[in-house]
Amino acid sequence: MEIYSLIATAIALSMDAFAVAICKGLSANKLKPRHMLLTGLYFGGFQALMPLIGYYLSISFRELIESFDHWIAFILLSLLGANMIKEALSKDEECMCGGFSVKEMLPMAVATSIDALAVGITFAFLDVKIFPAISLIGIITFVFSAIGVYIGRIVGSRFKSKAELFGGVVLILIGLKILLEHLGVISL
Repeated sequence: MEIYSLIATAIALSMDAFAVAICKGLSANKLKPRHMLLTGLYFGGFQALMPLIGYYLSISFRELIESFDHWIAFILLSLLGANMIKEALSKDEECMCGGFSVKEMLPMAVATSIDALAVGITFAFLDVKIFPAISLIGIITFVFSAIGVYIGRIVGSRFKSKAELFGGVVLILIGLKILLEHLGVISL
């Protein structure tokens, strides 16, 4: 996977966390720098951990499915992207508010990083160097999440659905690119 595709994947994966971080910023009575740091650490940490778990889970059976792994990557990324687009277009604008305690942050960090588990599975099929990849995903998600808390406090929830829509489209396009490259339709 080329660096620009990896960066695009990291940005797309961070959009759920960014959207939730905006909501966290909305819920903060008095925004403190530690709120931004804590949100970035939770979301960035789990966005880095989940692809690592997916990678190691799938590496053991990679040989069995090498002949159709590109279809798996395409389907997983497309489903994740479609779900993000569906959520972005949904009229239910539910904001996960609450505090910044472990009890409130941990479930949100896990929930926003489940899609990264599936991406980790595709990384195993694509022979991605996992540690640079998860580092990049973690750092980008950390930055987007910390900024999201700040933006949420300043401008509100206007950008939540746009961030999810963008992330969904990017994941679908990356899945399509993987499929088309493998089929020899394009070569980038």
